Amino acid sequence: MTNSNLLQTQFLNHDFDDRLKDIYGNDEEILTYQLERYNNAIQQYNDLFGTDDVEIYSAPGRTEVCGNHTDHQNGMVLAASINLDAIAIVGKNNHHTIEIKSEGYPLLQFDCNHLDMIETEKETTTALVKGVLSKMKNEGYQIGPFKAYITSDVFSGSGLSSSAAFESLIGTIISGLFNNMSISPVEIAMIGQYAENVYFGKPCGLMDQMACSVGDFVHIDFKNPEKPVVNKIEFDIAEKGYSLCIVDTKGSHANLTDDYAAIPTEMKEIADFFNKEHLSEITKQDFIENLPNIYGKASDRSILRAFHFFNENERVATAAQMLSENNFEAFLSIIKESGTSSYQFLQNVYSNKYEQTQPVPITLAMSEYFLGNNGVCRIHGGGFAGTIQAFVKTDFVPEYKKQIEKILGLGTCHVLKIRKYGGMKVL
Repeated sequence: MTNSNLLQTQFLNHDFDDRLKDIYGNDEEILTYQLERYNNAIQQYNDLFGTDDVEIYSAPGRTEVCGNHTDHQNGMVLAASINLDAIAIVGKNNHHTIEIKSEGYPLLQFDCNHLDMIETEKETTTALVKGVLSKMKNEGYQIGPFKAYITSDVFSGSGLSSSAAFESLIGTIISGLFNNMSISPVEIAMIGQYAENVYFGKPCGLMDQMACSVGDFVHIDFKNPEKPVVNKIEFDIAEKGYSLCIVDTKGSHANLTDDYAAIPTEMKEIADFFNKEHLSEITKQDFIENLPNIYGKASDRSILRAFHFFNENERVATAAQMLSENNFEAFLSIIKESGTSSYQFLQNVYSNKYEQTQPVPITLAMSEYFLGNNGVCRIHGGGFAGTIQAFVKTDFVPEYKKQIEKILGLGTCHVLKIRKYGGMKVL
């Protein structure tokens, strides 16, 4: 641990420039932003808790790359961490209290000896932190009191998983402060999912936490959800002359719960024909051979969504292989196919309840027109509203951003990088 005042001086003296460039990319504008951000975070910690010996931790947001709505059927996904993250300035506490101040939110305080789940705390940050600590303690890891100031530039509502980044950050803090960074990123992800499912009360899958915790591109097979197969793929799209853009379509997620819930429900409708819980328990060939018995009994959309699942699962495996083989052009073709399948078969680009309001399809249409041969685009995340994803040739990014923001407004096109680190101790 290092004195917080000394850390500030070291940041101002540019002692950690190489470290920040390694994490966020070799860009002077980004470096300037991160230097100011880290210095401000340390100052906020000092103002709250006083000058102290501290450590700094980070956990990134994530982007879904391929595998749209496959994880809840225990299928495969390809995701990646991004260069937006949550960072924490952390010191140990001399009493039993956990104290966390997240930028923009009230100070959170509770006794780390009292980690029972409380029903009235569900859907709160306290519940998430307690859930992580409780699960780590039950798994035999050391926990203890600490104080932290947290700031995040993973903007919420973007499909970039700000909550999973927070969970991964808390898990990484406990791993570093009390367990010598011995808890694996995969286990931290599973602990984060437990906290969100059980303590927070949200039945999420594991993709978000895994991508945030592991880092880089990550290929995950959830066929055995208790022991997912996780393969990290080191691949730098910047070396291929591409950047990642996430575009906010300005569509609202309000009143879309039924649309999201219908996807796993309808996929399960097909699984029920085989007396299975999930589509991953059925082969594509079995599905095709039994179509004469299914057609006319299951809803048409259920069948279409099953087609999407089986084909998307294959696409994920192929996309991961193409990255491993350094075949980026083939990878881009698969991403385009994935977007087309989500549009035609999964049908999660707009809600039938609001057929006159289609922000995602219109943003995809504009993107395809503006990009031409300069990139590919697809729906991002759960769909129906929110964001789209585009892999864009880096030298064309300024033009794409200009054209999109001319219509959707300034600040709607976010230019990101794939980050090679997941949850980590920065200093």
